Amino acid sequence: MDWVARAESLLYDGEVIEADVRLDRGGVVVTSHRILVFTPDREGSNYRQVDRPNVEGVDVTTSGDWSFLELGVKALVVGVVLVAAGMTVSLDSLVSNVSLDSGGAASAVGIGGMLGMLRTMLSLMAQLDDLLRLFGGLALAFAAVVLGVYLWSRDRLLVVRVAGDDDIELAAPEDESIVERIEAAIVPEAAPADAGNVDRPAPDDPLP
Repeated sequence: MDWVARAESLLYDGEVIEADVRLDRGGVVVTSHRILVFTPDREGSNYRQVDRPNVEGVDVTTSGDWSFLELGVKALVVGVVLVAAGMTVSLDSLVSNVSLDSGGAASAVGIGGMLGMLRTMLSLMAQLDDLLRLFGGLALAFAAVVLGVYLWSRDRLLVVRVAGDDDIELAAPEDESIVERIEAAIVPEAAPADAGNVDRPAPDDPLP
C-alpha cells in the first residue's frame, strides 16, 4: 500500500502537507506539524512520525555489515604477518648443518626410531618459510573475499536525525537533488543574522 499517496488520511485537523517524496517502497511526507516517514523495506516499524522541532536535519551515509569488515581486516593482518615472516625466516641453512647418523652406538641402544622422528621435524622446519608464505597467501585471499562481500553489502542511507530519539533510516535516492528537496522542506531556513538588529537611538541621542 502506498501510504505516501494516502498521507492525507493521517493528518490532524488543521494540518496540511507541504512536501512529499517517494523513495522506492517508502517515502517522506513533510507536513506543517510533523515529519511522516514510511519505511516498509527496513527492519522494525513501517512508519514513524516526528514533530518538526525534534528533527535536526537530514544526512546521506553508507552502512554495511561490520562483522565482515572486522573479519576481513583480521585476515588481512594475519596474511601480511605470515607472508612477511615467510620472506624473512629461512631455516634451510641451519637444518642442513645438522647431521643425524643412526648407525653405530645410536643403533646399539635402540634410538633409531627417535632419530627418524627428529629427521621428520627437521625436514618440516626446513620447509617452514614455504608454509608461512602458503598460509599467508591463503589468508590474504580470504581477506580479499570477505572485504569484497562487505563492500557489496554497503547501502546508501538517507538518515533523518531526531533529537532525543533514534534516527530514522531509509534507502537514499541516487538523485542528490531529492535529498536537498527533503532537507529544504524539513529544516526551515535560518532567519537572517540581522533580523533582530533594529536600529535604536543611542541612550544619549535626542529623540526626533
